[in-house]
Amino acid sequence: MDRVVLGFLFMSLRIAIFGQAAFGRDVATRVAASGFEVVGVYTPPEGKRPDPLAELAQGEGWPLFRHKRFRARGEAIPELVSEYRALGAELNLMPFTTVILPPEIVEAPAHGSLCFHPSLLPAFRGGNALAWQIILGAEETGVTVFRPDEGVDTGPIVVQRGGVAIDASDTTSSLYFEKLYPLGLDAIDEAVQAVAEGRANLRSQPEEGASFQGLVGEVEAAIDWSLPGERIDRLIRGCDPQPGAHARLEGEAVRLYSSRFRSGPEASVPGTVLRSEGESLLVSAHGGVLEVGKLRRDGDSKKPAAQSGLQPGQCLQGG
Repeated sequence: MDRVVLGFLFMSLRIAIFGQAAFGRDVATRVAASGFEVVGVYTPPEGKRPDPLAELAQGEGWPLFRHKRFRARGEAIPELVSEYRALGAELNLMPFTTVILPPEIVEAPAHGSLCFHPSLLPAFRGGNALAWQIILGAEETGVTVFRPDEGVDTGPIVVQRGGVAIDASDTTSSLYFEKLYPLGLDAIDEAVQAVAEGRANLRSQPEEGASFQGLVGEVEAAIDWSLPGERIDRLIRGCDPQPGAHARLEGEAVRLYSSRFRSGPEASVPGTVLRSEGESLLVSAHGGVLEVGKLRRDGDSKKPAAQSGLQPGQCLQGG
């Protein structure tokens, strides 16, 4: 039932959620707690670990759908579009989705769709925005809730919150979970409330400052020891926890995590293991030393770097 909230007409929207993981779960929890009706939840197919959003949907009795894709040969799968439309959703939320939805679903609701992105759009469009912000040395970030269109993260902005510093110790994991995760929940909540009260103000993304980066894979995560140590440090932190920035030791892949860079005179050939310091290893780099907190070797689990078996004098090669 509609009601008046602070002078605005509040619509109890019927919402479909496309997402996964803890963030998707927490968005759905907020939506329901705010009085909106969750009419359907879409998560990826079952994997090795239970999905928190799927578990919530099952516990709440919300219709749960687990499709791998929504397109076949470039076209929307008709059965899935019909399945979705039968829900009668008035708004779609995409808090954390990795599938590409067809316009037959994205544009179907009366109030369209809202998508979350962990950067200050139009900068850092693409599926690995968190990693690239660290790798490329951005000093400040934020979150954006926008209405998706035919482009990649190019749609009009509904809510944007910034002012988040990217510290020299931040990894992709810490930047997301400690800083942007709670901010994102608030931003999505604000955007949904604005739509429900009829006061959402969409603004086009400016062309100035727009950038797009692809995914961070094995090629992008390879360490080049000829680069300045600061850049290698950012690569390690940006690829932490996935896919792990990697070097090689006699043909074996060695992945580095939890890095800190200390500027100073070069102690040895870049990539050379200098010594252990507590649970960390110190590795020489151009312009200083990398303190590597954790490390993973081929066929082994991630462990404190000092327990990895690497010895002073060994030299890591480029990945």
